Amino acid sequence: MRPRVRKAALLAHVACSVGWIGAVAAFLVLAVAGVSASGDVVVRSSYVAMDLLTGYAIVPLALASLITGLVQAVGTEWGLLRHYWVVVKLLVTVVAVAVLLLQVDSIGFLAEAMARPQPPDEVLGGARISLVVHAGAGLVVLLVPMVLSIYKPRGLTRFGRGVERPKTGWVRGR
Repeated sequence: MRPRVRKAALLAHVACSVGWIGAVAAFLVLAVAGVSASGDVVVRSSYVAMDLLTGYAIVPLALASLITGLVQAVGTEWGLLRHYWVVVKLLVTVVAVAVLLLQVDSIGFLAEAMARPQPPDEVLGGARISLVVHAGAGLVVLLVPMVLSIYKPRGLTRFGRGVERPKTGWVRGR
């Protein structure tokens, strides 16, 4: 990629990734409020807000982070399979997106149940705690790719050692 395109792609990736982390942090706040708040209105509205936040921010940002990360990896000298840190970052992101997509239905179920005048008793138990645990663990998991991106630990994969890619770079005058 040319330098301007590469920087724009990097900006998009960082914005989506940081946005994803921020949206998950907001989700965690709502999940904790849903479990610990004493007011019925706060508890009920937190689950409706979590559903909206998931559908309109977390899922789109997660998918955008994955796609822009793939573009970054393929379009730069780091490559998709050349360095262990890129491969680990990709795997963590794919797993995080998969777990998120598996949770979307239960988040919607809780939001619908809490919007009813009398939510079912099973809603009051483990499903609500599960959202707190998943959101907290999700934040920790999302920090792994960030750390890898900043520190870029050394180590080429077998593919990276076997394939010598020509150095691509910007040359003045092009």
